[in-house]
Amino acid sequence: MAEKKMSFFDRYLTLWVVICMAVGVAIGKAAPEITAYLRGLEFSEGSQINIPIAVLIWLMVYPMMLKVDFGSVVNVGKNPKGLFITLFVNWVVKPFSMALFGYVFFRLVFSQWISPSEADQYIAGAIILAAAPCTAMVFVWSYLTDGDPGYTLVQVSVNDLLMLVLFAPIVKFLVAGASNLTVPFVTLFTSVIVFIVIPLVAGVLTRTFLVKSKGTEWFSTVFLPKLHPIAISALLATLVIIFAFQADNITGRLFHVLLIAVPITIQVYFNSSLVYGLMKVFKLPHNIASPGALIGASNFFELAVAVAITLFGPESGAALACVVGVLVEVPVMLSVANICNRTRHWFPQSALRGGSNV
Repeated sequence: MAEKKMSFFDRYLTLWVVICMAVGVAIGKAAPEITAYLRGLEFSEGSQINIPIAVLIWLMVYPMMLKVDFGSVVNVGKNPKGLFITLFVNWVVKPFSMALFGYVFFRLVFSQWISPSEADQYIAGAIILAAAPCTAMVFVWSYLTDGDPGYTLVQVSVNDLLMLVLFAPIVKFLVAGASNLTVPFVTLFTSVIVFIVIPLVAGVLTRTFLVKSKGTEWFSTVFLPKLHPIAISALLATLVIIFAFQADNITGRLFHVLLIAVPITIQVYFNSSLVYGLMKVFKLPHNIASPGALIGASNFFELAVAVAITLFGPESGAALACVVGVLVEVPVMLSVANICNRTRHWFPQSALRGGSNV
């Protein structure tokens, strides 16, 4: 079997994030007047929706939504065990386990280093991150483990549908329950419309038009690859701006970045192990179990960053927690993919391709 490789951008994403962190902090310290100007560019006073960040996030999210094919959802009924397992972990276990881990670590274990107000912000950011299941990057993780592409596509499509109705109430409920913060539901609902519904509709319409006019192969092999560097560049530019806004806080809270990474990393391994174990119990093949484990643990960090900024501002601890999620995403998920590949012999190998085992 040929060695599976990530793209140059994806493979070194964590390095780019660290560089962006350094560049952003340097800009925030060296050019505070530019930072203040960019911070003041909002759609309306007090809206918390920063125009440069909103535009960049759109450039991130739209290319990802182009990969969603809702026509694949018709395959759900053929063999739904794998899908039900990952949906159970994504929506029943994952957000609640992250709220628990966040509370335990930020409120109790790290209480001597983190103030109660900071703990509230970090808990909120971690919950927002966990409540947004992975979309685009999961195609990379599935590819690395030789996962069933049909299963991966169905999972992504169903998750995006469920996000429309579950993301906002779960975030509001858990943030209020695990912290002293109150999440305005109207603002959260607006975030869902702006950062999920609109780019999702735009992506589906674009995909439908281009597939009909140019064909599926051209769309997948020519059009989508051209947009990927744009999405990654928008992500990195967003991080530069966020860290510029947070420059004063970051220079005094570098230790907090390490602390925030602890519960997020534990949560990834906990949920991926849970999905993987359930897949083995139900005797599903490896090409369903491995992407299922990765889907169950990964996050839609672009959406999480956007929502945290909209709710609490680009300088908030919640936004910082979501950005830390980007930092740990690639190395941790690569390690999970490596574990899945090394334990391939634990699972049956025979499975039909093309989405029949979903």
